[in-house]
Amino acid sequence: MDATTRAKHDGGVTEGFDHAARAYDRLVAGDPGYHAHLRTSARRLDPGALGPEPRVLDLGCGTGASTAALLHAAPSARIVGVDASAGMLAAAREKPWPDTVSFHRARAEELTPRWAAERLGGPVDAVFGAYLIRNCPDPDLALGVIRDLLRPGGRLVLHEYSVADSTAARAVWTAVCWGVIIPAGRALTGSGDLFRYLWRSVLEFDGRRALLERMRRAGLESVASAPLPGWQYGITHTFAGRRPEEDW
Repeated sequence: MDATTRAKHDGGVTEGFDHAARAYDRLVAGDPGYHAHLRTSARRLDPGALGPEPRVLDLGCGTGASTAALLHAAPSARIVGVDASAGMLAAAREKPWPDTVSFHRARAEELTPRWAAERLGGPVDAVFGAYLIRNCPDPDLALGVIRDLLRPGGRLVLHEYSVADSTAARAVWTAVCWGVIIPAGRALTGSGDLFRYLWRSVLEFDGRRALLERMRRAGLESVASAPLPGWQYGITHTFAGRRPEEDW
């Protein structure tokens, strides 16, 4: 991780998302498949197996695109969206939501089983993290916290970029970032810093195999990944795992 990426992980990334929050939905609207891919990963939680009214945490919920995907996949779920960016949460809260959806400002690493009990009445049935773990200063710590928040048998799905295992994916990612994402981000927000960080952080993040191994080290089982289609094939993936049933 270079010095610029490390500085963003140490707090600057939250400020960047605060700055970009008002334009963020317009930015992702230009990404073919963005919302459909989130819905695909949300379905991979297998909400029907979680119970009639599952308790779901949407970590790194941003402006609520992932929250909407979860609600589409599990209409009866009680969902708490969590994000460290006040600006992104403000944009999320402005949207219409049913009473079963709420939002909370925190970093993923700060959450505890006691917090989950107070907010949701007990350990959670599922955690969804879209573009979350790559932005955590300590991914191993974050995954350990997530495991502790889940009930035995509870499921985790990460929706994340991972290109380290593929030269072709790295090349496509770089071309799309410098040809589309960074110029569009600069035009809509007045700064390209966050979007250059996005490009660099994805290049420096775990490959698919490395992230699956992180999940295993955190105590998750049945870990697996699946690709998403379109231009993001080999770039964006669903990573899934669960807390062991006997882990209590």
